[in-house]
Amino acid sequence: MTNTLHGLNTRGKQRVTLHALPAPLGSGLRSGTARTGSKLVFTLFVCVLGTLFAPSTQAAWPDERPIHLVVPFPAGSSPDLLARILAVPLGKALKQTLVVDNKPGAGGNLGTRFVARAPNDGYTLLYTINGPLVTAPTLYKKTLGYDPMTDLAPITLVATSPNVLVVNPKLEADTTADLVKQIKARAGAMNYGSVGAGSAAHLAMELFKQQAGLDLLHVPYPGFAQVTTAMLAQDVQAAFMVPAIAMPQVKAGKLKVLGVTSLLASPALPGVLPLAMQGFAGFEAISWNAILAPAGTEPAILLRLQQALTGLLTEASIKEQFSAQYFSAVGSNAQDLRALMQDETKRWTQVIERLGLSLD
Repeated sequence: MTNTLHGLNTRGKQRVTLHALPAPLGSGLRSGTARTGSKLVFTLFVCVLGTLFAPSTQAAWPDERPIHLVVPFPAGSSPDLLARILAVPLGKALKQTLVVDNKPGAGGNLGTRFVARAPNDGYTLLYTINGPLVTAPTLYKKTLGYDPMTDLAPITLVATSPNVLVVNPKLEADTTADLVKQIKARAGAMNYGSVGAGSAAHLAMELFKQQAGLDLLHVPYPGFAQVTTAMLAQDVQAAFMVPAIAMPQVKAGKLKVLGVTSLLASPALPGVLPLAMQGFAGFEAISWNAILAPAGTEPAILLRLQQALTGLLTEASIKEQFSAQYFSAVGSNAQDLRALMQDETKRWTQVIERLGLSLD
């Protein structure tokens, strides 16, 4: 007769079934064999219990090694400032040293590639804007060197910010509709500035042009400082800009803001209406920041980071510091961040492919 013993491990994942060996048929030593079989069952049972309840041999995370938060943009840039706002309290929450590492280059692609190829041990993380995650794969099909969907593990969406539509104050336009009327009245004679082909400012305006049916020439510049200078000289008549750069110029009277590119009004920009509420339904072109890790990082590590970060993003002091940079602290789970990456990639890929853009 076969004796059966069932056991369940402490995490409820594995059922163990042990079968005692039956006495050999025809043996004259049945009682001895039975005792041997019983001893075998007992021995195996003790071994299984030892395995089930033994402490894990996996090293605790984090250990004494510092955690590196890689920002693929220069020191002083918007993502760098926000990453540093989070770095100290996140280090305290994890009881671990956290170092911000700037690895700029190729519009954020170099630092993102560095993290995508880093060990997936929880000691290298990525803090980035949306570009390297959603537009770079289409703009750099041959040379990117990573796939955001397969080489990176989402942790949390950190913050969002709309772009702002700005014009020269001398232009007779107080609303977005006024600007559209002027552009249509002077079809092909007006220009807009951006910080280069494939940039967020470029793609946002091309999306707006398509929706509003505009004939507006693109003039690229090395940076927003040059775009501002060109607008003051009336070489370009409009541009989408990040608020941190545009709003000081607006407050100084050098630029005029006509709207924001979020679907809803931004708490960081009170009184500025979204284009979606000015007759351009559904128009949206926001900037967002997120934190990710190399693919294959232990789920328990990702979850601990996500919980620590989303907790910090609800704190009033961090919200205030983000708002000063015209960002709204958000926080999300990994699944929602991945869904955002997929949706944004699909939307901006359509714009890029329509324009026939490639930066390889």
